[in-house]
Amino acid sequence: MNKITAEKTTLHPRNIHRFSYDFKKLINGFPELEPFVFTNDYKIESIDFSNPDAVKALNKALLICNYNIKYWDIPKNYLCPPIPGRADYIHYIADLLSDSNNGIIPEGETVTGLDIGIGANCIYPIIGNHVYNWSFVGTDIDENALQNCKKIISGNPKLIDAISLQLQTEPRFIFKNIMLPEDKFAFTICNPPFHASQEEATKASVRKINNLENTKTTKPVLNFGGQNAELWCNGGEIGFITQMIYESVKYPMHCFWFTTLVSKKDNLKSIYKTLNKVGTVKIKTIEMAQGQKTSRIVAWTFLSEKQQKDWKFGTNL
Repeated sequence: MNKITAEKTTLHPRNIHRFSYDFKKLINGFPELEPFVFTNDYKIESIDFSNPDAVKALNKALLICNYNIKYWDIPKNYLCPPIPGRADYIHYIADLLSDSNNGIIPEGETVTGLDIGIGANCIYPIIGNHVYNWSFVGTDIDENALQNCKKIISGNPKLIDAISLQLQTEPRFIFKNIMLPEDKFAFTICNPPFHASQEEATKASVRKINNLENTKTTKPVLNFGGQNAELWCNGGEIGFITQMIYESVKYPMHCFWFTTLVSKKDNLKSIYKTLNKVGTVKIKTIEMAQGQKTSRIVAWTFLSEKQQKDWKFGTNL
């Protein structure tokens, strides 16, 4: 088996995926991965990342071998996220909380995160719970996605008390119906829909597959899957994040750090303008990179310096 362990230095220092995949270990944990593994032209073992079945098998193997997951599956055509990048977001959130906690990462079940748009895969809560023992509330507008998350949770007893799910019954809202008077979240986490329409999402998928395969195709194959609400919404990424910012104003004391991924760098100027307009106390931007893809986390808080200092992670209001 291939022994090359080139370090992916763009990933977070605590990310266990910084080194090449150990396919021998992964296949041992999940034998169904083996048919998808081949040696490429660079004599390195890999999978065909343009093949949705291969990507899903790799995810299953990673979750079994690295995150102690016994059962994980997603319905056909739902988003199958690249785990190294999702793990990066979790680790950078930990650093963000550490900066507000005398340099110590707050761990344990009393630290609760709100996953906006958990999808069918439940990835952020799985990683956050395994690495830092955090608890999560996962929300989505898709009832089928939440039902699948419920299967994942019930198939992994350690997650039953750590993750709760809530359907957003009014799709045009993000925090309404979700953040209750008694809630106190250490952070929100969100991977917003990138595209403004299904047509735009389809074109991006075709371009992505052409880049992976170095060929020309007009047929969209979603290698990482994705339902409508996972990939696009009216207004696209900037519309979704702008809505999130304006809604967050109504819940200033219910969350320490509101955060979201921002895929498109061109959207940052508008996002900062909106954040300054609504009177945030502090804004932070955290750069991330995975391979050729770069993105960033934008975080904001309404807590004053004193309120930040007095915040007890995990305690009730």
